[in-house]
Amino acid sequence: MSERVLHVGKVSGISGSEAHLLTLLPALRARGWDARFALLHEDEPGAWEFARLLTEAGVPVEGIRLPRTVDPVAFRRLSSLVRRTRPAILHTHLVHADFYGLEAGWLARVPVRVSTKHGFNPFRSSRAFALADRAVARLAQVHIAISAGLARYLAETEGFDAGSFEIVHYGIAAGPEPPSPAGLRLLCVGRLIAVKGHETLLLAFGEARRAVPDLTLDLVGDGPLRGELEALAASLDLGESVRFRGRVDGAAREMERAAVVVVPSLGEGFGMVALEAAERGRPVVASAVGGLPEIVDGGRTGVLVPPGDPERLADALVELVRDPERAAGMGRAARERALTEFSLDRCADRIDAIYRAALSRRTRSRSTARPASRASTKSKEMR
Repeated sequence: MSERVLHVGKVSGISGSEAHLLTLLPALRARGWDARFALLHEDEPGAWEFARLLTEAGVPVEGIRLPRTVDPVAFRRLSSLVRRTRPAILHTHLVHADFYGLEAGWLARVPVRVSTKHGFNPFRSSRAFALADRAVARLAQVHIAISAGLARYLAETEGFDAGSFEIVHYGIAAGPEPPSPAGLRLLCVGRLIAVKGHETLLLAFGEARRAVPDLTLDLVGDGPLRGELEALAASLDLGESVRFRGRVDGAAREMERAAVVVVPSLGEGFGMVALEAAERGRPVVASAVGGLPEIVDGGRTGVLVPPGDPERLADALVELVRDPERAAGMGRAARERALTEFSLDRCADRIDAIYRAALSRRTRSRSTARPASRASTKSKEMR
């Protein structure tokens, strides 16, 4: 009989961590784990789309509405679900799941509790949050970070021990052979929020166009900074060379139409867009921050630049688009590396091994505790 694993996460839409879970959980079920998902949500359409896709992949999903940050009703419902399903492993993802799920798992005496950290967040610099996060983290026996860069960030920002994290990169499936790149089109995919570095990119693009006037840039994604970024593009007189595309279906197709994919983030736990671009055979110009240097092999599969530096970013973009043969070679090397070092199987195998090792440690600790307990009882009887 397969061991049950209950994953817990708060979902509002499908981005890096959610895309990871949509592939990981079915892969774990294929490896014999009874993987299930407890969905914390606020009735967002993206949450229900995630639930639909996961259910279609054969993963049972149970939704728990979380209308506010602190909600005792949601905690009781999650605690009841944990007691009812009796998982051997409870695995939390992101902040809300850590605070709700780890405590529920601890109270229900779930044998193994696992927490995965997924990203950079501005609120982590708060001393109060760091203290609370480290306190809750003590309820987990296994800690996973999606990159070594994220583990270092958590150590520097919150005081975690970077060496205490298991590092498990996201995985990606192999798509069909991509077409050869053509043209002078740049692409950036990501939510329009400050940490994604779009302001730096627009400033760099304005500089790059002075050297390569036919260069164009598509920004795929939406977010609260769209108005400010559109105003910045207008002030830089970028005109129709920049297109704000909003949300689109089929990011892979967009990447196939680009010569270079740009990831100018100021912080990035992993950088799934960079991996998706690599799988599509496109070179990536990315910030040397967080997990991005683990995906982009600077000089071989793309170019790494300091975060928040428009001049260095502009130089890298111009260098690549002016040398399409070199850019194409980087794209080929990027795809080969993505499919060998970041495969879905490799990711799922790592999680599988971590689960088995944790359950084995739990079994050994219980078996060694029992004889000691019997010996203690016998000693008391002799006295």
